[in-house]
Amino acid sequence: MYRLSVSDSFSAAHRLCGYQGACRNLHGHNWKVKVCLATDQLDEIGMALDFGVIKQVLSSILDELDHAYLNELPAFTQHNPTSENLARYVFERFERELAGKPVRVESVEIQESERSAVVYSHV
Repeated sequence: MYRLSVSDSFSAAHRLCGYQGACRNLHGHNWKVKVCLATDQLDEIGMALDFGVIKQVLSSILDELDHAYLNELPAFTQHNPTSENLARYVFERFERELAGKPVRVESVEIQESERSAVVYSHV
């Protein structure tokens, strides 16, 4: 089994509706995102999937989130833009973008601070 991972980051604002703490107020984070893929297959030159392809997919997803007010994005009008929901959103977007490729999305980790992170996976 081969596991590939790429990381990137984005900055955005959000607020948590229904939350009783300070995060109910508008605030921002510099989120770090790590995506892990898995496969048993390598191509004819010994690669699972070009890191450039994986980085481009992640970049295109994060470009939509970067410097946005997440609560106003269509993906988060029905769900709070928590780190948990962000991780699931990135995971599902990656699955769609890589459909037909010889890899599967294993996990997405969202780190909202140096001390707080969540991992979403189907495993």
